[in-house]
Amino acid sequence: MKIPPLHPWNVSVEEALRIQNELRERVVLRDQTERIRTGTAVYVGYPGPEKMALGCAITFTYPDLRVVGKAFSLQEVSFPYIPGLLAFREAPVIISALQKLEGSSDLLIVDGQGYAHPRYMGLATHLGIYLDMSSVGCAKSHLWGTYGEPAPNKGSYEYLRDGEQVVGAVLRTKDRVTPVFVSSGHKISLERSIRVILSLCKFRIPEPLRIVHQELKRMRAPLLSTSTLTGRRHPL
Repeated sequence: MKIPPLHPWNVSVEEALRIQNELRERVVLRDQTERIRTGTAVYVGYPGPEKMALGCAITFTYPDLRVVGKAFSLQEVSFPYIPGLLAFREAPVIISALQKLEGSSDLLIVDGQGYAHPRYMGLATHLGIYLDMSSVGCAKSHLWGTYGEPAPNKGSYEYLRDGEQVVGAVLRTKDRVTPVFVSSGHKISLERSIRVILSLCKFRIPEPLRIVHQELKRMRAPLLSTSTLTGRRHPL
């Protein structure tokens, strides 16, 4: 996957805020992919030393969820953990993993927020704009917006609101389990985002995100057993 640079990632906090405020004018919250045949799930973990991040990207067919591509990237992160600016910490390692995949994908599924963000520029939205592709965010915890508790049955949801504006949904993906927080990333509507995420769930978390998380855990032990974690990059 070839990805032309849109802006630098190694910036100050002030510059990161400026970039977010500028990019949010480009967000598209309408469906721009006619049919989803393949998707790519991405996830970032921290396998050992605080400054090393491991990104994983898994491409799957939709709706049968057959894994057809897998890539990892391990690299040092320099941007601090600041809620609302996660893209500047995690997007570079995600993009590095995506660059190792062959072919393209119709939808990016991100473990994180999309439009449900103080500046409407969560990780899923930022990646969608940077990669110029449809993206959706599915987070396990709440970041932004007010909401009521959805009904206890699978498929129930309540909207996340920033004042009068709907920015996402709190979705029950399985009967009587803790809901997840779904929001459009880029080039997809909230209604379709909800349908897609729900269709991917066998358990609480969408299956592609569950698989990519398992892959990261599988990689953690061999990575920690090597000395390469002390280097800047790893040849994954």
